Amino acid sequence: MFINTIMGWFSNDMAIDLGTANTVVFVKGRGIVCNEPSVVAIATKTGKVIAVGTEAKRMLGRTPGDIQTIRPIKDGVISNFDVTGEMLRHFIQRVHNRKTFIRPRIIIGVPSGITQVEQRAVKDAALSSGGREVYLIEEPVAAAVGTGLPISEPSGNMIVDIGGGTTDVAVISMDGVVYSRAIRVGGDKMDEAIINYIKRKYNLLIGEMMAEQIKLDLGSAYKLDANRQTMEIKGRDLVSGIPKTLILDDDEVREALAEPVGQILNAIKAALENTPPELAADIVDKGIVLCGGGALLKGLDVFLREETSLPIIIAEDPLTCVVLGAGKLLDDLDVLKKVVM
Repeated sequence: MFINTIMGWFSNDMAIDLGTANTVVFVKGRGIVCNEPSVVAIATKTGKVIAVGTEAKRMLGRTPGDIQTIRPIKDGVISNFDVTGEMLRHFIQRVHNRKTFIRPRIIIGVPSGITQVEQRAVKDAALSSGGREVYLIEEPVAAAVGTGLPISEPSGNMIVDIGGGTTDVAVISMDGVVYSRAIRVGGDKMDEAIINYIKRKYNLLIGEMMAEQIKLDLGSAYKLDANRQTMEIKGRDLVSGIPKTLILDDDEVREALAEPVGQILNAIKAALENTPPELAADIVDKGIVLCGGGALLKGLDVFLREETSLPIIIAEDPLTCVVLGAGKLLDDLDVLKKVVM
């Protein structure tokens, strides 16, 4: 124990939010040092990694046949163990000062629906990348710590983490998860819904990057502004096969997003139905905290407030609260031991 404490003083202990859309790395004493897309570009003939993160994301949908861009985490699940390992290794080695002979302690935030096999794969990748000890914690728990919720108290705290691949809904009390449910709906499903809507309505095929841009510029869950907002979109006409542009408005995007937003609402309602009455009473007073990139969808808080009649609070920094929570636990090993998977 004493040796571990001494080693903790000298190592670059780190926390990692291993997300479907982005991987965020926090280093003790330095804060967030890396926030990049979870994308890897690989040469198909040699299997060599060409680019990771932002550089690899720029290549999505634009590479020749001998280069493959892979998103190794799909719907919150590791779909490619080897590439996930390579990506983790790249990010850890980039931020870890290898001049220090002491290897870092690493806390990794993972979706609550992760299997034993996936847990082992993530741990092995982090250990082989230079980790001394690796702890896995559920993302909603890390997010609750990051947003400053009093998870150690005997009162109900409800958090909804809307990520790129999954939405995690959890009720936490006394350093433990009372109820949690992960559904495979998040930012990626919203992009997919926009692609399918435009294909169905206009016979126009657009790419992932264009769908994401539409979601960011026009996407909303509830009509907040009476003014009509529009943007020009570009894609390939499925009838003629020729590139084409058209004007899309915010009402159409809201219609496209109705299904994934409805699924998130249903997951929240299911969690409320399964929460013990005493904790449910706490949630009526405190409300529901939204975090993750999906929490930034315009009007989502208003929509959920209308549908549940509960206070809805968006976390101060929804994109980083998971990694900040995991970072706080680097200093509080007693709580970490209670919440570790």
